[in-house]
Amino acid sequence: MQNEASVIDEILRESKNVAVLGMSNKQWRASHHIGLYLAQNGYRVFPVNPRLPDIGGEPCYPTLDAAQDAAREKTGAPIDLVDVFRASENVPAIVDDVIRLKIPYLWLQDDVIHDEAVARAVAAGVKCVQNDCIYRRHAERVG
Repeated sequence: MQNEASVIDEILRESKNVAVLGMSNKQWRASHHIGLYLAQNGYRVFPVNPRLPDIGGEPCYPTLDAAQDAAREKTGAPIDLVDVFRASENVPAIVDDVIRLKIPYLWLQDDVIHDEAVARAVAAGVKCVQNDCIYRRHAERVG
């Protein structure tokens, strides 16, 4: 069920609060550009990077738990989507957090692949996309 057009459409339509794991403050990095793009296109972005206090004046959160708390505090709603810009070996621990926090959607960016962890997420009811770019999929749908 991953990377199906209907799942991608649902994620893009239903998500409001997005945790961007591995978001960078370096403007040439894809994570920086895509995080800003999402924020400019109606999503509330919660950057997660333990090495940065903020990105462009917006707070950066050290963990997904901290981003989840901030989303609830700022919007009254939890994180809907975790967008991952981390190496594939980090995905199992991320999936553990996504399942524990009951986050409904997980997106692994280009070249982030972990079939076993994604299968575990899907079995827990998380809708997933892996090895694909949320920017590209969003931009092609909005024209």
